Amino acid sequence: MKPPSGLEEACRPASDIRVFASSCTLHGLGHVFGPGGLTLRRGLWATAVLLSLAAFLYQVAERVRYYGEFHHETTLDECESHRLTFPAVTLCNINPLRRSRLTPNDLHWAGPSLLGLDPAEHTAFLRSLGRPPAPPGFMPSPTFDMEQLYARAGHSIEDMLLDCRYRGQPCGPENFTVIFTRMGQCYTFNSGANGAELLTTPKGGAGNGLEIMLDVQQEEYLPVWKDMEETPFEAGIRVQIHSQEEPPIIDQLGFGAAPGYQTFVSCQKQQLSFLPPPWGDCSSVSLDPDFERELSDPLSPSPSPSPNPPYSLMGCRLVCETRYVARKCGCRMMHMPGGAPVCSPQQYKDCANPALNAMLRKDACACPSPCASTRYAKELSMVRIPSRAAARYLARKYNRSEAYIAENVLILDIFFEALNFETVEQKKAYEVSELLGVPRQGPGVFLEQKTLPEALQHHSASGRAGQPWNPSSPLQSGPQAPHPALCCHQDSVCLPPLLLPRHPALDMLCMTSGHTLTS
Repeated sequence: MKPPSGLEEACRPASDIRVFASSCTLHGLGHVFGPGGLTLRRGLWATAVLLSLAAFLYQVAERVRYYGEFHHETTLDECESHRLTFPAVTLCNINPLRRSRLTPNDLHWAGPSLLGLDPAEHTAFLRSLGRPPAPPGFMPSPTFDMEQLYARAGHSIEDMLLDCRYRGQPCGPENFTVIFTRMGQCYTFNSGANGAELLTTPKGGAGNGLEIMLDVQQEEYLPVWKDMEETPFEAGIRVQIHSQEEPPIIDQLGFGAAPGYQTFVSCQKQQLSFLPPPWGDCSSVSLDPDFERELSDPLSPSPSPSPNPPYSLMGCRLVCETRYVARKCGCRMMHMPGGAPVCSPQQYKDCANPALNAMLRKDACACPSPCASTRYAKELSMVRIPSRAAARYLARKYNRSEAYIAENVLILDIFFEALNFETVEQKKAYEVSELLGVPRQGPGVFLEQKTLPEALQHHSASGRAGQPWNPSSPLQSGPQAPHPALCCHQDSVCLPPLLLPRHPALDMLCMTSGHTLTS
């Protein structure tokens, strides 16, 4: 028996594009490439699909462009800790050299550069120090070492330190490390040098940090002979609080503590984390001050073959200054790292000091921020010491007069305000995972949702059936009506449906779609 012509048309195999469109999850394709000719409904669906595809491609292009700009965002958070590592504390006496330790040989070599003395003024200067003039036939030494001068004539921590306590426990000169800065010989507490264990504190507030009493020894201060650029007019010490990974730049970043006062320094730890290029401009590559000093551009950072010391902003600036001075003068200043020879006093005067000062004025060192660093915010307050009640006791205890105690003694109290600390962190504003998720977001927004033409189609279909359109109805919420081919059992020869077994549910589906099975 020959199947009717209508059923034969329904059982004809569909084209590949129609099969793909009917099985694709994009709703619009099934309506555009469905069976039948060109109709107004098909045109509306094609327009909706093209507009949705254009919007999707625009979103993808915009997200790719945004990712290519490598934006970042900065987050500020406050964290709590049960124990914090105490910072390194570097202190220097404002007076670089003790007058009682200077010799005629020192004046011969270092007098012009450090004090502005002419050779004819040496005798008068020695008399102002209460020292006898150079003996007849005096012959200066053939060489002179600036480091040895400051190590011998600089203020010693053994003489300056009157009392030291950390968290109520006694400490002493052995807890300080000698370090040379541009201010001369200085001392660092809790430096962690030579593998020493870093001190920590489990509490905040005064009494849970470092408390030291110092004698600035004003009777050892050099007389101001001439007004030079680096002539100190003040008395006291300079202090810098910094992390152990960062070298002290105390002449630029230190704060002052004056004799006759107790200075309270309340600290708060801040951890900073920045992103490397292309999202940021931080660096974590340590620098070598001796790396190719003959380069035409000594300011460009160069990688060091050894991982130590870790990169820091102050360390980069110090290496930059070292390279510049070494290239200009063929030597380094005593506070600079590296293996170049230390400049002589004449080289200090004629080349090193002028070159470094000019470089600092131009701010020629362009050092990026470290990718991870620690800094300490500070709040300072002071009270006068000694009180009238304590002046006599301190004078008797240290075998000094009350006037000497008032003019020379200071107390420095450094502690954490609390055990919480701030974190400042740069994060990528747009990750690769978010970029890869755009193709899934775009079709979901524009192509996989019910669109206006589909809603109108359901509304018109339900109107023809005499029923209001209900979007929650399971029979009306599908993407499209069942294809007529579903009502025909298809195989390779497209046999009539009555010759094959049929499930009753298929009859219900075909009746719902408006198709009848005829033999």
